[in-house]
Amino acid sequence: MTPSERRDFIYGYLYEYQTVSISSLVELMNVSHMTVRRDISALEEEGKVVSISGGVRLNNALHQELPWNEKARLHCQSKRKIGHFAASLVEDGQVVYLDAGTTTFEIARVLGERFNLTVVTNDFSIVQYLMNKPQLNLFHTGGRVDKRNHSSAGNIAVMMLKSLNIDIAFISTSSWDFEHGVSTPHEEKVLLKQTLLERSRRSILVSDSNKFGKYGMFRVCALEQLDDIICDNHLPENIIKKLEETNINFYPINV
Repeated sequence: MTPSERRDFIYGYLYEYQTVSISSLVELMNVSHMTVRRDISALEEEGKVVSISGGVRLNNALHQELPWNEKARLHCQSKRKIGHFAASLVEDGQVVYLDAGTTTFEIARVLGERFNLTVVTNDFSIVQYLMNKPQLNLFHTGGRVDKRNHSSAGNIAVMMLKSLNIDIAFISTSSWDFEHGVSTPHEEKVLLKQTLLERSRRSILVSDSNKFGKYGMFRVCALEQLDDIICDNHLPENIIKKLEETNINFYPINV
């Protein structure tokens, strides 16, 4: 592996498992302790990770999301189950928005077998998948292309959303908690998601539990601005209880 490939591997591994020991990274990448320590130092300078005794953990303050292809390999079972449940909330004839993401892609897989629906998305992978489903009406927002995330954002996408009335919107995120709400490390996504909240009769956050407790620099909204949250059931018990005490419809999916 090149230094860049090693650091991408470490960041991707931490994105899934949160912490890892230096000795485990030495074994996983078949390199020396010194090489791993240099890679960790480089990632720490970028603000992506934090060194701990004998290892490293992901920095809860996210500075960058993983590319779409890497995210697609993580927590697949949780995403599929969340996707199936989320799709069951969609009624015939509705206008559905699918935010860019690998969990919303799982919703698209299920909705692709339905009839009498209109799907709007800013995700190119979702569009490509649904392109072969002629029974669905399909719209893409357009806008500046984010190649890492197979999506588009920016003012053009926002203008498109402002012209629509959306029945149900499934919103993705890289980070969320009670203190910071739904957040993102990318400024250009904020107005898009906020416009989506304004234009949708029902807004639903779909996320696996791995993303809870992380936060990005840019705040999208408070959790209380959402109608529903669909997540797997691996959140801490005190967090599940707190969510159930809010006015948000919380669905912990058994995984």
